[in-house]
Amino acid sequence: MDTIQKLRIYMEEKKVDSFFIAKPANVRYISSYTGEDSYLFITQKKQFFITDPRYTEQASYECPDYEVVNWRTPNNTIGMTVQRLASEEGAKTIAFEEDHLTFSFYESIRSQGEAEMVPTVNVIEEFRSVKNSEEEGYLRAACEIASRAFDKIIKDIRVGMTEKELASRLSHYMVMEGADTKPYGGILISGARTSLLHGIPSSKAIEYGDFVLMDYGCQFNGYLSDMTRTVVVGKATEKQKEVYNLCRQMTEDVEAAIKPGVTGTECYEASLKAIKDTEYLNYNYGGIGHGVGLFVHELPFIGSNSKDVLQEGNIMTVEPGIYIPGWGGVRVEDQGLVTAKGYENLISATHELIEL
Repeated sequence: MDTIQKLRIYMEEKKVDSFFIAKPANVRYISSYTGEDSYLFITQKKQFFITDPRYTEQASYECPDYEVVNWRTPNNTIGMTVQRLASEEGAKTIAFEEDHLTFSFYESIRSQGEAEMVPTVNVIEEFRSVKNSEEEGYLRAACEIASRAFDKIIKDIRVGMTEKELASRLSHYMVMEGADTKPYGGILISGARTSLLHGIPSSKAIEYGDFVLMDYGCQFNGYLSDMTRTVVVGKATEKQKEVYNLCRQMTEDVEAAIKPGVTGTECYEASLKAIKDTEYLNYNYGGIGHGVGLFVHELPFIGSNSKDVLQEGNIMTVEPGIYIPGWGGVRVEDQGLVTAKGYENLISATHELIEL
């Protein structure tokens, strides 16, 4: 079943006449369009691709089954275009992504016609959460590229290099290994800064004894990888070894718990087994995994309050960590496929602690 057919079945079940899609990842998923600044308007019988003159030619090539509509004409707006199409197609209701449209964008559509705006959440995201074989192939390739880049970057890490220098090299390695050239920001931090869950690479120089935490990935045909490895520059201390080994066990315990039908909370609870009787219990984070696809954080989620139920065909990360302010942190993150038998890890980089 193709993606637009899934959407039309949803529309029929919910009795909505049309669907306005604005979220870029959802536009790409439904239409296969790879550009920017574009929208879809879907009815049961027609599909319209709304864009401006910068992208009309590209859309005509990539979306041959769509009627391409240029909204950027004198005295016209996107909202006016959407309501005009709704009127022409007899659509009395327009579903939209309420978690994406700003209030002003919503008002710019609602105020231009009589069609009623119907809010929705995660409709297309639910479709995206289960990958088909083509998507799986792209995601496998992205993971392989990221893993090969890890093998290269660890040869460059040494005292005196800055986090920014290493982050730049890591991005370059992924492109040279076959990644899309579109930038994808990553985390590469060191020393006590590794306790920052989403720290930004800085001008800090690598020092002997530092943890270096690398949370990064690449894009391949629009699909993303996301992995983390933490290494030590020099000889690890006993505490570094202890924290690293506990974190590694947390990751492996979650991966062992993953199978179709379990909830995100059940997987999170598996991560606590290794640290429940240690001083580090209060240094973990409640969100430890997520789906990955056209966007880096997709459904389903693994966490302390996640009711998401894992399904065969999800591709998702497992990324528990231990973060001690003022000392540092460790994260070991994999990306894998949920199969009927469990979790297939798509990241080939070792879980062993690497001392450089």
